[in-house]
Amino acid sequence: MTRTSKIAYFFISAAFFILFDIYFSNLVIDSLEELPVNPVFDLVFVQNTGAAFSILSNSKVFLTAFALIAILGIAVYLIKHIKRISVFTIFWSAMLVAGIFCNMYERLHYGYVRDFFKLNFISFPVFNISDIFINISVFAIVVIIIKNNYFKKNNETNSR
Repeated sequence: MTRTSKIAYFFISAAFFILFDIYFSNLVIDSLEELPVNPVFDLVFVQNTGAAFSILSNSKVFLTAFALIAILGIAVYLIKHIKRISVFTIFWSAMLVAGIFCNMYERLHYGYVRDFFKLNFISFPVFNISDIFINISVFAIVVIIIKNNYFKKNNETNSR
């Protein structure tokens, strides 16, 4: 892929994840009373004014600034290193940016983040689609980094 097509792929993927998140979050919130109870999770509405596990509650300005810095940092890194970054990494980076963006959008638009997934089989904070995007993509990116560093070190050892 060319540099331009990789950048376009990033923005198209991020836009897809953002639209997916906003659409389905609104759908779930609007349908909370109509949806059946599930043994694995419940759908409950929680207004989260903080970040993960409600830390930094009522820190809207700080969390918004942090989100903007994270999004800009990821975008600058990707654009600067786009030639050697795989399409797979771009995909996960787009998902990460979309998750960060959607939580920031809700924080700015509503004054809080709308959380609604509550796990029934474990004591865990209520979360949303953006949180799922962030956690899955961070896990995938960490695996990619570990894999790339392992193979890099392995190749250096074998070439000696």
